[in-house]
Amino acid sequence: MKTSTSIVDPTAVLGQGTTVGEGCVIGPNVRIGAGCRIGHLVVIHPDTTVGNEVRVDDHATLGKLPMRAANSATTKEQELAALRLGDYCIVGTGVVLYRGAAIDSKVLMADLCTVRENVAIGRGTIVGRGVTVENFCKVGRYCKLESECYITAYSELEDRVFVAPGVVTSNDNFVGRTAERFKHFKGVTVRRGGRIGAGSVILPGVTIGADGLVAAGSVVTRDVPPRSIVMGSPARVWREVPVEQLLENQGWTDA
Repeated sequence: MKTSTSIVDPTAVLGQGTTVGEGCVIGPNVRIGAGCRIGHLVVIHPDTTVGNEVRVDDHATLGKLPMRAANSATTKEQELAALRLGDYCIVGTGVVLYRGAAIDSKVLMADLCTVRENVAIGRGTIVGRGVTVENFCKVGRYCKLESECYITAYSELEDRVFVAPGVVTSNDNFVGRTAERFKHFKGVTVRRGGRIGAGSVILPGVTIGADGLVAAGSVVTRDVPPRSIVMGSPARVWREVPVEQLLENQGWTDA
């Protein structure tokens, strides 16, 4: 008979039917719901709460504390609430979820993605492979963040936002120079149903209006009007989004 090599703190609580793979470390006061599947070599840091029927794949880290460089502009010394992970979530291989994140139910976090502290992610959102969601961000319900996109700190994405692979967002017009920059950090805002095409760059403080669409490869330097398509470098309004593509005409529900 094989003996498990996992270390589970005596104060941790595991729900009925939950299974834990080999080589895991589950820290003090962790709460894991019923019917969860924890893979091999998973680390779950103290106080983390995991809902019911959650799948956590090998080498994932849940509840990691942030690191702070001496000259960091966005990472602050602070008391962080425990990581909260909702029911029916899927956490891929090598995923890192920081303490201070709150992740709603039915969120898929694909392999190698990172979700930082002070981040909220809404129900049913997909965080793709290798995506980074930096600190102080809010991501709405039923969003799709495709592979390798980068969501900069202090950004807000409302419900049903689509971000294509390789998109880069930014929050520092001073590009890391002079103390003045600390007063002006501002991420990007994408209103409900906004879409950003592959490989686009969105500059600090830009708002993409509801149902706005950024064409692939664009550099967006100014706000995008609602229901408009912009393209180019710098991006300019090309035409309106076709009526059949508007979010209101998709027949989707937010249940």
